[in-house]
Amino acid sequence: MWIILTKNEFRRCLKILFLAEFIKFIKMTLLITLIFVFSYIFIVLEHPIKINKSAFALLGGVLCWAAYIMMTPDKNEVGNQLLEHLSDVSSILFFLMGAMTIVELIDAHDGFEVITSKIKTKNITKVLWIIGVITFLLSSVLDNLTTTIVMISLTRKIVQDAKQRLFFASLIVIAANAGGAWSPIGDVTTTMLWIGGQITTWKIMVSTFLASSVCLILPMIFITPKLKSIPLNEISKEPSEFNATERNLVFFLGIGALIFVPVFKTITNLPPFMGILFGLGILWIVTEIIHRNKVVVEREPLTVMRALQRIDLSSILFFFGILMSIAALQSIGQLKNIAQYLDLHFGNHSIIALILGVLSAIIDNVPLVAASMGMYDMTLFPPDHYFWELIAYTTGTGGSILIIGSAAGVAAMGMEKIEFFWYLKNISWLAFLGYIGGALVYLLQHGLLF
Repeated sequence: MWIILTKNEFRRCLKILFLAEFIKFIKMTLLITLIFVFSYIFIVLEHPIKINKSAFALLGGVLCWAAYIMMTPDKNEVGNQLLEHLSDVSSILFFLMGAMTIVELIDAHDGFEVITSKIKTKNITKVLWIIGVITFLLSSVLDNLTTTIVMISLTRKIVQDAKQRLFFASLIVIAANAGGAWSPIGDVTTTMLWIGGQITTWKIMVSTFLASSVCLILPMIFITPKLKSIPLNEISKEPSEFNATERNLVFFLGIGALIFVPVFKTITNLPPFMGILFGLGILWIVTEIIHRNKVVVEREPLTVMRALQRIDLSSILFFFGILMSIAALQSIGQLKNIAQYLDLHFGNHSIIALILGVLSAIIDNVPLVAASMGMYDMTLFPPDHYFWELIAYTTGTGGSILIIGSAAGVAAMGMEKIEFFWYLKNISWLAFLGYIGGALVYLLQHGLLF
């Protein structure tokens, strides 16, 4: 039986169908956005509610995709999108797991003593600047959190006065975040942009090194007069179960493996996680060989298997949940809408990047960068465009403005009992000064200020 419609009736039916699909899409977009917002609220409230943020990140990521596939007719298309995003996310996670394992292996062999044992001066001003520079350089190859823990532990051995150590710890936070921003294997957000193809190794290092240096130097200049001339301890050389050859071998091989990753990527064109796993494999073989004659009880804590047990897997799961939530928002086109809103109201992409950096002091910089990668197409902003480099700098260093704005800050807060309002009063304005100073240097360097 055929139903014959007039032209007007046919148009009316199309409008009804289109309106129904549009309403369904709006409902889906609103639901997914609300899931992300609520999961993020609980992530921010991790400490008051005493529930690990990774749990809410995982729930948010899964529920976003569940809502997407259940409210979309083409299930296969959503499944294909999920697998495509999973490929990108997995490459970041495998890279982080490999890097974390190498760092844990170095630490298990007391490898960082190679650096800390070089500090001989007892002048507090010189010690401050030495620690700042070491932190800045060390965090370019290690993650910010590990660098902060290592350097604050070192500071505790040197500086007795707890009040003076607050300034040291605060500077370490600023230095760790600044150092991670200019290296593709430093801060996790810079690594995300590097793996995503938005930036390349040499260009990001050349373009943002000066800005990141200014971001550290300006706060150091203002913190130095606040220090009082107090007696400092000499670093006591604790007895080590490792001989110097073992310790130095693992340290330099581990650092070499991290530094070699960009070279490996350039030579082979394979993704960075393959390079980090290659380095881990080499280090695994070497450590097995040098400890093969030890008894099981002595050898077991020094193995890669034990290092894998010590890495922060909850952070890995947190990144997974957040990145999958962002991927869902990207798939439904919500990130494009946000980008259009920012472009409409601010226009200047330098200002947008600076705003994102300030937001990273309140909101975790991982979702901010993940969102920006989905908001702006690489056809508009190709690899090594100034916008991506500025995003790497601002989101990497902006977290220093508040003590809770970065993993490094949270670690320092716990280790040295830094009060939120003490940091806000004494350090936040210095961190902001360094942040703006570095950004201005970058914009001047690239002729973007005028």
